[in-house]
Amino acid sequence: MNQKKAGVLLSYGQTVLSTVISLVYTPVMLRLLGQSEYGTYTLVNGFISNLSLMSFGLGSAYVRYYTRAEARDGEDGVARVNGMFMTIFLFIAAASLLVGGVLVANVHNIFAAKMTPHEVETARVLMALLVVNIAVSFPCSVFTSYITAKEKFLFQRVVSMVRTVLNPIVMLPLLLAGFGSISLVVVTLVLSAVTDTLSIVYCVKRLHMRLTFGKFDFPLLREMLGFSFFIFLNMIIDQINWTVDTTLLGIISGTTATAIYGVGSQIHRYYMTLSTSISGVFIPQINRIVARGEGDDALTRLFTRVGRVQFLLLMLVMTGFIFVGRPFVQAWGGDNYAAAYPIALMLMIPTTIPLIQNLGIEIQRAKNMHQFRSKVYLAMALFNVAISIPLGMRYGGLGCAMGTAISMLVCNGAVMNWYYHRHIGLDMVCFWRSILSTVPAMLVPVLAGTLAVRLHDFTGYGGVIAFAVPYAAVYALFVYRFAMNEEERDMVRAVGRKLRGGTGAKQ
Repeated sequence: MNQKKAGVLLSYGQTVLSTVISLVYTPVMLRLLGQSEYGTYTLVNGFISNLSLMSFGLGSAYVRYYTRAEARDGEDGVARVNGMFMTIFLFIAAASLLVGGVLVANVHNIFAAKMTPHEVETARVLMALLVVNIAVSFPCSVFTSYITAKEKFLFQRVVSMVRTVLNPIVMLPLLLAGFGSISLVVVTLVLSAVTDTLSIVYCVKRLHMRLTFGKFDFPLLREMLGFSFFIFLNMIIDQINWTVDTTLLGIISGTTATAIYGVGSQIHRYYMTLSTSISGVFIPQINRIVARGEGDDALTRLFTRVGRVQFLLLMLVMTGFIFVGRPFVQAWGGDNYAAAYPIALMLMIPTTIPLIQNLGIEIQRAKNMHQFRSKVYLAMALFNVAISIPLGMRYGGLGCAMGTAISMLVCNGAVMNWYYHRHIGLDMVCFWRSILSTVPAMLVPVLAGTLAVRLHDFTGYGGVIAFAVPYAAVYALFVYRFAMNEEERDMVRAVGRKLRGGTGAKQ
């Protein structure tokens, strides 16, 4: 429980830390790279990330088979599972290097239509480095998954936070020295190697992780592949949904439009991490609830409890961004990126629904009922592509964002909530009643924010901060007093006591 609490707190701490660092670092990076090179980096990074699909969803299946092996055969069974996963991922790493090599050799044929010769050569080097990074990540994922299964969240989050701090510290001198976007990928590759090495040492030395490479269990492999197929299908869909826009813009509009969309997408990713950063902490607990047959009521309570906390936090960010998002984007990225504000907002609004329900994905997987979601998301992805092409050609980046938003509202806002309630066993009426009961407490802060932006023109970082600090204080006060239940207030008070205790100890 202490590891879980520490994991949740450190997850939010890392989110805040990475967001603050990125807010300071990204504008400098944008100005040092320029729109052309940043657009090339965004385009290639999104394109080559498709190689991650070669894991076929097996990484997400690890905790499920670890839990089952531990219950049935103890540490010997876990060692055999570890050996199987490592063998599989070593083959996948080799295959990804082969496929990536083909892509690197044909980069001119892929991007030459809308890119200059210099941009094509930069894309070639970036792609080669990114291929190596992804290939190495496959076998290393076995160790990080083992740490998650052991619920050693403190180590994971501390290592991740250190990496978050080191990333801009190392990158900025290289950018200032004129190394460009290639230095971004080189630093990512080096830091990945360091953190992966730390995870391996921690698993072997502290957790005494074992890997048995004896007889390969092909029946188990067939079962794993059957379970993972729909996770793999969903990974394809996610890649389509989150990379199709940049790929389309790179083809039909060039690197400038891609760069602007990249900034809007970056802000959207910040928004997503506020929710997704804590979901991994609950994966082992969800699998135990299902394995022990504790019932759907226990899952609904956990699903609702986490969803409420996520909703309260996301609404603070969402409403604040609506009020001062435009001046923030202009101050952060520059006037050339002002068009990223509506793109970010268009992506953020529909994403809120799946973000407060992301534990549902793990519940589906624990119950081996994730197949339907993959089928629905496949239809959504095809629909997204179909409408994003004409919308993107007509309205540019905003049109592509509109296509993604419409498809997500249909899928996550209607179909998946019906499935959760009708088939998964979650009480979605209870969930939404609990979520919506918090909304009245937000009305006064939102009205005050609306009045403030009508009476005063908030510009630059100073204006954004002048609005955000008092708005967050008023929002927090009303939410604490009128939206939170007693359990949630106890959590806030417990964090406050911890912070005061830590401060007192330091003094």
